Amino acid sequence: MRKLDIDLEYLKTTLKALLEIPSPSGYTDRVVHYCVGELEKLGLPCRLTRRGGIRATLSGQENAPRCAIVSHLDTVGAMVKQLKSNGRLEMMPIGHWSSRFAEGCRVTIFTDKHGCKRGTILPLKASGHTFNEEIDTQPVAWDNVEIRTNDFARNEAELRAEGYHVGDFVAVDPGTEFTPDGFVVSRHLDDKAGVAAVLAAAKSIVDSKVEVPTDCNLIFTIAEEVGTGASSVLHGNTAELVAVDNATQAPGQNSRERGVTIAMMDSSGPFDYHLTHKLLDLCEQYELEHQRDVFKYYRCDAAAAVEAGNDLRVALVCFGLDASHGYERAHVTGLCALAQLLGLYIQAGRIAQRDGTLLGPLSDFPTQPQ
Repeated sequence: MRKLDIDLEYLKTTLKALLEIPSPSGYTDRVVHYCVGELEKLGLPCRLTRRGGIRATLSGQENAPRCAIVSHLDTVGAMVKQLKSNGRLEMMPIGHWSSRFAEGCRVTIFTDKHGCKRGTILPLKASGHTFNEEIDTQPVAWDNVEIRTNDFARNEAELRAEGYHVGDFVAVDPGTEFTPDGFVVSRHLDDKAGVAAVLAAAKSIVDSKVEVPTDCNLIFTIAEEVGTGASSVLHGNTAELVAVDNATQAPGQNSRERGVTIAMMDSSGPFDYHLTHKLLDLCEQYELEHQRDVFKYYRCDAAAAVEAGNDLRVALVCFGLDASHGYERAHVTGLCALAQLLGLYIQAGRIAQRDGTLLGPLSDFPTQPQ
């Protein structure tokens, strides 16, 4: 078992390709096709679930409890709620994000018969020359923004003639930039940066031909942003699950964009003690830069898996991300550290080798001062 080299060019190229594919929750077929193609290039067998998620397999010991790594392909976005009498589109958000970050976005609207249409999200009072200081006092709310389409549409009938309907999906342009000093600035790094790290880790395992001690499923979900995520995609014999997502870098948080962040707890409660400490031990043993954090307003695929009734241990490993669900920023070094940790975890295999295994003597878990 060893720390593997990560192909950074592959990681960045894969991330760029993922970001270029619109995938708001509910409209993920294209990004799923892309991800399946990458898995097939790596020679990893995979299948689609009935709902459209992906379950790939790195083979080890068959017919034994397995581990899994889960990341999500879906992003936040919006849906057309109403064709307005002024020729613009009212919308509702898909996932939890603020209209503050929507103002000024260029978007694609996916219509049934007229294909992809383009537009811009604007506040209702968008012109200072008309509304003066009212543009600064308008409340931040989804009711106070609308989509201006690239059509000469002045009313609902003309919008309908252009092919728009209630229920059309809206995808926000990522605006991606890779900087010379290693930053990636883009919308939708949550969780496409995590997906790229998972694929890069899998590539390192395949290229290095290292031994995988037990079957490990690579799970890619398509509805994490709306809460269901890994609720219905796991193999029935999965013993433990490591979720991959973003670590919010902000005041009051211990996360940062360098190294990998191990989450100890999120809004759904503490993560599994043993699995979390196994990941921390791997970071320390193989000298991976890392930090711990606790997230107050956050949930991930692991929560959906447990709430669905799966009996398994769960943990969360993260890449540092600034301005989550807004105009986000991550760093390649953090993504590399995350991929290396995942590579080590795959090589280490799951904690328990059989159902009911006791994990360590009681002396490992002090309950009172020495």
